[in-house]
Amino acid sequence: MSNTRIQRRMEALKASGRKALIPYIVAGDPTPTVTVPAMHAVVEAGADIIELGMPFSDPFADGPVNQRGAERAINSGMTLAGVVTTVSEFRKDDNDTPIVLMGYLNPVIAMGETIFCEAAAAAGVDGLLIVDMPPEEEGSLVQSAKMNGLDLIYLAAPTTTDERLQTIGKATSGYLYYVSLKGITGSSKLDTSDVSQRVAYMRQHVSVPICVGFGIRNAKDAAVISSAADGSIVGTVLVSQVEALVDQPEKIPNALKAILEPMRQAMDTNG
Repeated sequence: MSNTRIQRRMEALKASGRKALIPYIVAGDPTPTVTVPAMHAVVEAGADIIELGMPFSDPFADGPVNQRGAERAINSGMTLAGVVTTVSEFRKDDNDTPIVLMGYLNPVIAMGETIFCEAAAAAGVDGLLIVDMPPEEEGSLVQSAKMNGLDLIYLAAPTTTDERLQTIGKATSGYLYYVSLKGITGSSKLDTSDVSQRVAYMRQHVSVPICVGFGIRNAKDAAVISSAADGSIVGTVLVSQVEALVDQPEKIPNALKAILEPMRQAMDTNG
């Protein structure tokens, strides 16, 4: 079994008694020139893994905030090839932080699954989280991803059955993304006690690390979730901050740091 950069990072965190802080930003939002500085900024703030959104015109699992982020990125000229190039640029100064590309199948199919996986791996991408690709889809994308050493990360939800959880757990490498809420990103209030119970239950069926996303907005949320899970995934609150600074893009990197630094501190203190 390959020991990928994501797997090594998760193992190192576990060995040191820490949990993963995983921010999500949309590549090219609001302009392509901001993305690499923003990626470096979140690492400085304590991010362990970066989920980089591949903008798509119909991101059905995303709430209005993240949808608008994708629209801004597309309007700014960001393409799937541009996302890959962005990772290459980031890798010039950071060859350690794992990067997961998160998005939807359509743009990948349009580029060609094999071409995409080869280009992503060559650029320094570590994993793929394709929202609308269930683990049963053992097609060319899965085969190409495995051939190129890319971790495949799948989603589980509160409604996921035990049987399906086992299927997802076997297919997932790197970490499992647990969607803590029923609905879209950034929707209702997070019930941290319910999430903690669910994560504890899921561990009976899943051996990979479990990271939790959807609804984590502040340091308290991140700390409580990370006490139960192996990591906290933070997205909508960051994309919302980007949206607030659309006319002042140079302020975005430091603004993202200001959100993540208290989360990192709270997670470490809690741990």
